[in-house]
Amino acid sequence: MGKILVLGGTRFFGKKLVELLVEEGHEVSIATRGNSPHPFGSRVKRIVVDRTDKEALQKAMQNTQWDIVYDNICFSPNEAMAACDIFEGKTKKYIFTSTMSTYIDLGAELKEEEFDPYHYSIVAGESNDFSYGEGKRQAEAVFCQKAQFPVVAVRFPIVLGEDDYTKRLHFHVERVAQGKVISFLNMDAKMSYILSDDAATFLRFAGFSNIDGPYNATSPGTYSMKELINLIEQSVEKGAKIALVGDEKSRSPFAVPNDWYMSSEKAEKAGFQCQPLQGWLPMLIQKLANKLQ
Repeated sequence: MGKILVLGGTRFFGKKLVELLVEEGHEVSIATRGNSPHPFGSRVKRIVVDRTDKEALQKAMQNTQWDIVYDNICFSPNEAMAACDIFEGKTKKYIFTSTMSTYIDLGAELKEEEFDPYHYSIVAGESNDFSYGEGKRQAEAVFCQKAQFPVVAVRFPIVLGEDDYTKRLHFHVERVAQGKVISFLNMDAKMSYILSDDAATFLRFAGFSNIDGPYNATSPGTYSMKELINLIEQSVEKGAKIALVGDEKSRSPFAVPNDWYMSSEKAEKAGFQCQPLQGWLPMLIQKLANKLQ
């Protein structure tokens, strides 16, 4: 069994990853700020540390050795560089949770080579110095160019689940049920999604397989915004009120001007396939709708 560290493992797919690793019998530690209780009890070791504080993280990692480090909470090149320094010689593999937002241009069937972190110019800075997508691009570039250990950069699309603390899908279901307007930019735009269970399972796969470098992790299939709203209308048995010009309050978190979804081909060739989108998204929407009744 492996000795594993998870940076950011107390909620959503990070929590599911920890639960999966514990069930498999691994020795798991989580590194958190300690601001809230974790649900794992004595099954995991908790290291209380602010990962944005390099000196504190370095001190906390003294005299440690890991088979795998999972990093769900790195958002800047400075944080990535600190991790490269701190974990050199301390881990056999590093799994960095990245994002579909690394792709600078929107598009269909986006493939990993459309953003090349091995040749991207690195600019030092903290997370508030960059947009979310640029911060992740910079972090990928640092890990891919500077790390002295194998790194997998897992590019997730929008992660959905009943326990999504951002409540992005919940937003749509609730507003349709309540008869409130939702505003979009393009109802024909298609997007990628992944179920939180699959996100956790892919992270586990990335750690224990021989893959490295950037990988898209996404459910096969797409729904346009129009198709998504149709599913919600069927589940809540109510017609949606849609606007193409709205305000911040009504604007959909999925409001994109054009298609924005990834190819899953590389991951499938490596031996992993997420559940097809059509197999889980309608059921998730129905579960959320049922909770409103």
